[in-house]
Amino acid sequence: MALSVHSDEHFMKQALKEAEKAYEAGEIPVGAVIVSNNVIVARAHNQTEILTDVTAHAEILAITSASEHLGNKFLERCTLYVTMEPCPMCAGALNWARLSRIVYGAADDEKGFMRFGKKILHPKTKLEYGVMHQECEAIIKKFFKELREKQVY
Repeated sequence: MALSVHSDEHFMKQALKEAEKAYEAGEIPVGAVIVSNNVIVARAHNQTEILTDVTAHAEILAITSASEHLGNKFLERCTLYVTMEPCPMCAGALNWARLSRIVYGAADDEKGFMRFGKKILHPKTKLEYGVMHQECEAIIKKFFKELREKQVY
């Protein structure tokens, strides 16, 4: 069965490509794309190490890029696809950006925003999760496994 170019899976695959860029750069492999009217208007991946900026998460960078591209700080007709559940900082930014929809792949039981509940998001934002969960989780697990193996005790 062919994959629709406007499906959640299609856009999550694009976010995974961003996560792979982060992985190759030694960053925690999280990738994000923001879509408006079935067109990707922003692509980003974690760059906290490269930019020496703790706020340089994929979601934050994608919001900035999409806002600049669309000429609006509010992204009310946009969907964020992100490979990992956003942290509370990113969820707060997503609230302020007023995205209409957020779709994430892998859960983050330790640092994800859902520990605090969905009300951290804008009330009109729809939330979906688990899209391509296994693929999104696999790249994170691989990264941290390799990181642990590199550590000298």
